[in-house]
Amino acid sequence: MTENARPVVFIHGLWIHASSWAPWIEHFERAGYAPIAPGWPGVPSTVDKARTNPSLIAGVGIDDVIDHYVRVIDGLDQPPVLVGHSFGGMIAEKLLGMNKAAAAVAIDAAQIKGVLPLPLSALRATLPVFKNPANKNHAVALTAEQFRYSFGNALSEQESNELFEQWAIPAPGKPLFEAAAANFTLHSPAAVATGNEERGPLLLVMGGQDHTVPEAITKSTLKQYKHSSAVTDLIEFEDRGHSLTIDHGWQEIADASLRWLDKQGLGSQV
Repeated sequence: MTENARPVVFIHGLWIHASSWAPWIEHFERAGYAPIAPGWPGVPSTVDKARTNPSLIAGVGIDDVIDHYVRVIDGLDQPPVLVGHSFGGMIAEKLLGMNKAAAAVAIDAAQIKGVLPLPLSALRATLPVFKNPANKNHAVALTAEQFRYSFGNALSEQESNELFEQWAIPAPGKPLFEAAAANFTLHSPAAVATGNEERGPLLLVMGGQDHTVPEAITKSTLKQYKHSSAVTDLIEFEDRGHSLTIDHGWQEIADASLRWLDKQGLGSQV
């Protein structure tokens, strides 16, 4: 890694701990970047601590997460590349629209304001939160069976269960309620400056078998950027589900992201 290596900030989503980015960090370090994976505000440093202290993240909303990562970014020596998964992908999009990053890779990103399709599979994947309105201010954990549907449906049951045991943590319900109400809220925290002409390039990555963020959501997200001349690209992995950043095929996604960064002139100086 060179002294002026481009920073990369990995942003996790709901129900997965930040430490799950460890293989990506090593991979991007070998490619010459300076990667970090700070967790959301309130998320403890380990999976076990996050599971035993769910109240620490209860009530955390989108704006809280944005403010947290703005502080992280402002402490870096240059604008970073953002790589986010699920709700982390939406956070990456929002930060990019705020001109806080050189580029962003949004992997199976949660819906932003303006995205209308809400497929049944997405409703079922988020039902553990929405079945109780009080969950807006609580942290909610998934069962192994719920994780299998939401994340591991394109995997064997054994691999899905292994990923659940390794990485799954409770998640705040508030971001999901905020995203669900976005199209009925004037100043929604799920709004993204999709018309920004000055932002850096954006790559949307889509898993074709994703239950939580089905392809209809990602394709609708792409349409939200049609009024901006800034680079917005889409890559689809037809056989992948929502677990694509943590399962056995994670490196295929990481390598595609690195190739795209090279194409944008943001490759590292190894």
